[in-house]
Amino acid sequence: MTDLNAELRAQLLRGAIEMSVALNETQIEKLLAYVREFEKWNKAYNLSAVRDIRQMVARHLLDSLSVVPWFTANKKFSAARVIDVGTGGGLPGIPLAIMFPEQQFTLLDSNGKKTRFLFHVKTLLGLSNVSVENRRVEEFKPEQKFDVVISRAFASLQDMTDGCTHLLVDKGFFLAMKGLFPQDELAPIADKIALIESVKLLVAETDGERHLLVLQPQQ
Repeated sequence: MTDLNAELRAQLLRGAIEMSVALNETQIEKLLAYVREFEKWNKAYNLSAVRDIRQMVARHLLDSLSVVPWFTANKKFSAARVIDVGTGGGLPGIPLAIMFPEQQFTLLDSNGKKTRFLFHVKTLLGLSNVSVENRRVEEFKPEQKFDVVISRAFASLQDMTDGCTHLLVDKGFFLAMKGLFPQDELAPIADKIALIESVKLLVAETDGERHLLVLQPQQ
């Protein structure tokens, strides 16, 4: 197991360097502890179709960390309160909460097994900046709205924007993590939602294109 831990650490560090993501020791330890718990709970809770922990580092951790450079470079955008909708096993919300402890992250999912795992991870890793909500997005009426809605789970941009606009503060942003640039998904929402930016993401150890779309409801 020690050899595997060393291998996972090296894989994480190699990927982070390739993506220009700086990690301190606390972040490294928490990210690796998270992926180990993810693998352990995945056997019973079916958090992901990915079964090999090395693949989890590549396809879950590094994929989630790929948006860190955007967050870091866009400090001018208020992102004090972020909600990860359809978070599943905590992706990208848990890695982002580890990377940005000064920001508040709410993880929302309707699957009770997955949110039980998230409560466990929050407690185990001492993530005081994480809140977990086990409910459907349309039923969630937060007391305080969010600066950013992020998701890598929605089937379409229309589903994401139609279902989550009520969660956003005025002039808040949607961050949609996608594969190929979803040109065909933009047309149905063009009258209501503005595409502010499209960022081609670099994801270490991953083939195929990844994009981050920054969207905002039109005033």
